[in-house]
Amino acid sequence: MHITYLRLTGFKSFVEPTELSIEHGLTGVVGPNGCGKSNLLEALRWVMGESSTRNMRAAAMDDVIFAGSQGRPGRNHAEVTLVLDNSARTAPAGFNDNDTIEITRRIEREQGSSYRLNGRDVRARDIKILFEDAATGARSPALVRQGQIAELVNAKPEQRRRILEDAAGTAGLHSRRHDAELRLRAADSNLARVADVLGLLASQMANLKRQSRQARRYLEITAEIAQSEAMVLVGAWRSAQSDVETEERTLAAALRATAEASEAQSRATRAEAAAAEAMPQARAADTEKAAALRRLETEREALHRATERANQRLHEVNEALVLTKADSARESVLLEEIAGRLARAANEMARLDSLVKGALTDGDSLKERAERAEQAVVVAEAALAALTETNATAAATARALVTAEADHARRLANLQQRTADLDRQAGAANLAGDGDEGDLIADDLIEASANAEDARIRLGAAESDVVSARINEREATARLGHFRLVVERLRTEIKTIGQGLADLSGNEGARYDKPMLADIRVMAGLEAALAAALGDDLEAGRDRQSASHWLQLDAALDPALPNGVVPLATKLKAPAELQRRLAQVGLVDAADGARLQASLAAGQRLVSLAGDLWRWDGYVRAAGAE
Repeated sequence: MHITYLRLTGFKSFVEPTELSIEHGLTGVVGPNGCGKSNLLEALRWVMGESSTRNMRAAAMDDVIFAGSQGRPGRNHAEVTLVLDNSARTAPAGFNDNDTIEITRRIEREQGSSYRLNGRDVRARDIKILFEDAATGARSPALVRQGQIAELVNAKPEQRRRILEDAAGTAGLHSRRHDAELRLRAADSNLARVADVLGLLASQMANLKRQSRQARRYLEITAEIAQSEAMVLVGAWRSAQSDVETEERTLAAALRATAEASEAQSRATRAEAAAAEAMPQARAADTEKAAALRRLETEREALHRATERANQRLHEVNEALVLTKADSARESVLLEEIAGRLARAANEMARLDSLVKGALTDGDSLKERAERAEQAVVVAEAALAALTETNATAAATARALVTAEADHARRLANLQQRTADLDRQAGAANLAGDGDEGDLIADDLIEASANAEDARIRLGAAESDVVSARINEREATARLGHFRLVVERLRTEIKTIGQGLADLSGNEGARYDKPMLADIRVMAGLEAALAAALGDDLEAGRDRQSASHWLQLDAALDPALPNGVVPLATKLKAPAELQRRLAQVGLVDAADGARLQASLAAGQRLVSLAGDLWRWDGYVRAAGAE
């Protein structure tokens, strides 16, 4: 068996398929350094199973693949094929079927290499043993390479033994012996594991035997328990049988007693039937009397409840009348006080008129008097606001009295109707019912009639008080209109005096600085709310030289009032300097102020028509408080 043919494809410098025939005799390859002569020897060693990259003069096995050059791209695989002549049939038994043996080793980049022998995939060990049996191989001294003579001279005894084994043709036997030793060691290891498993199974068998003995003992004890339970059940059955016989005797005695009782019951039933024949007439009469009595009692209770409601309503009306009288008295005092203030304001205006005529000589004194007149107008307007509030309260009270009057009239008619019905029912009850109960109902009816008459008298007094309250309301309304006219006239005169002062001074900057209150137009009923929202701040003007004055600032970044709250700025006409302040004041009902106070942002406040105040910082002031 000798090598006849070598084919290389993509192996190191042999990028193109290269074929080399090895004939009988001496075959040589001649060429300059670097032409690839050593690559042919390395190809032979590689196809024979060389696995050392150092012996292949490479850093990795993938380096045997053509890596490319300036003019040619690299390859992804390399392949070397070696053909052996086996016509003498000297190959190993597994490979001795053909005259020619073709061995191919192929490597792909980053995927490793594979071996094929006559088209069949084989292991690297099979190729190694094939060449070792032929006294050659990848590391056989038969393949002489550079520096190998020096290695043979300096070889160790073990390496020299390998040379002798190759020469004697026993290298394959040593490889097979090594494989056999590895298999024997694996068999020894398996035997040790089998011994361990047998020991484990022996311990498990001992446990199972112990559990088997416990199971047999359990079955024996269970049988004994079943036998004992059976004996107990037999004893219980015998006792129950004795009890059954005793109960049967007791049942027979009870049946005899039941028969005697049934006979007695039959006699009682016949007696009851005889008595029942006489019962319907008496029962019907009693039922009619009971029904009449229940109707009378129901009507009496309803009458009592109606009388109590009427008394309660009259009490409320009386309290409202007392409050109305007190309000009327307070209005009279306020009217007298306002009349006095208006008289003083009229006298002051007369003096101001005389002073205007001499304003050319004494302008400063005229300005001072105009300021006093302005203050008098502020006081008059405050009194006017209080009078307006009082008038609104009186009007509400009058409306409540009118409603109460109609309610009392309706309740009185109902009482009269029920009294007539009760009179008729009382007459019917006196004819068919018990005498004592009829007397009680008659007394209740008399008492209810007296209460109804008392209610009529109180209602008449309440009606007269309502008429008086209406008269007072009309008088207060007339006075209110008169005072409004006077205040408007005073405002006009003050405005005229201020314009005259400006004309006298000849300088627009010296114009009289009137308070903001003079430029506010308030709807009727909002005076108390405005006073609660601004207070004494209304007395300040626009003069920046004054200690207190108003400026117009941008309100674009101010927070909005809570949902549903109406800004006070939308309910009146005020100067532009007050718009930012009034936009942060909400007008609400008195009942909603406390609930909405927690939703206010910094600087916001709520007021009611009556003058109540709720501020963002927790401050609360009731209407009428100083």
